[in-house]
Amino acid sequence: MACILLVWFFLFIANKDTKVVDLGYLLAARGFKKFTFDELKEATKGFTEEIGRGAGGIVYRALLFDNRVAAVKRLNEAKQGEAEFLTEVQTIEKLNHMYLIEMWGYCAEGKHRLLVYEYMEHGSLADNLHSNSISWDKRFEIAVGTAKGLSYLHDECLEWVLHCDIKPQNILLDSNYQPKVADFGLSKLRSRGGRNDSSFSKIRGTRGYMAPEWVYNLPITSKVDVYSYGIVLLELVTGKSPAGAFQTYENEGVKEHGTLTTWVREKKNIAASNEAWIKEIVDPMIAGNYDINKMKIMVQVALQCVEEDRAARPSMSEVVEMLLSFEDDDQSPCA
Repeated sequence: MACILLVWFFLFIANKDTKVVDLGYLLAARGFKKFTFDELKEATKGFTEEIGRGAGGIVYRALLFDNRVAAVKRLNEAKQGEAEFLTEVQTIEKLNHMYLIEMWGYCAEGKHRLLVYEYMEHGSLADNLHSNSISWDKRFEIAVGTAKGLSYLHDECLEWVLHCDIKPQNILLDSNYQPKVADFGLSKLRSRGGRNDSSFSKIRGTRGYMAPEWVYNLPITSKVDVYSYGIVLLELVTGKSPAGAFQTYENEGVKEHGTLTTWVREKKNIAASNEAWIKEIVDPMIAGNYDINKMKIMVQVALQCVEEDRAARPSMSEVVEMLLSFEDDDQSPCA
């Protein structure tokens, strides 16, 4: 009996190892390269040129052996096995949309877990938001492109993907300032058949962009991304960070510190006309140089997205439809 158990144990281990090798080979065969740690260490010059960081790891600029410039994200020390990591990487490799960052490869070697993806010339939206390089037209294009990318993650790809950390730092801009959603995370994947399984072991996201569901321990759905996206829209319009302090007023006229959302709602509710409240909230960088109708619909959509009641928030596909329905007939900057 002991001999039988011993043979079964070795067969189990061999079969598990074979699955890891087969999956790694499959990814490589599809053109999704498996890099060695030494290759990426050399490409990043010893991980010296940092271009970004977050809770999940640090991103470095790299020059690959074929002279492509890449971004290499070195994940924090892995707590998952190679087989689990490769399965999740395979899912990400299948994601294909013009408004999602393109993944080029990975490294799973010992305790090291790294992701390799395309380099975005203009960095993040956060890096550019307060510069003259982001005109009103570009802001609108960024809003629509980001919404399209999230709509794909929620409704169109084979796996249901929750981003859980939508913010300007995770919206990257290419050479034409076209947005691409990045850092959509390995641990937020859900199969279509299990989309009601919304249990998370811990709160995810960034303060100021997080939906109330996280705080109140409510079931997590795609509406958490919708909420975060709404905050980003308000930031695109106002140029103000949700982390800032905003003076609002109670009926008695007493000042209090409010949020970006309450500040915008108050301006909208007490203004005499649409033009008046728009002028009060618009980013000074684009003041006097914007489409009033597009600006108004962006704010309206944003305020719907940040409703406390998640059922009152639109889906990302509905957000795309609302934004595109207000494009000028003779202009299609986001098509």
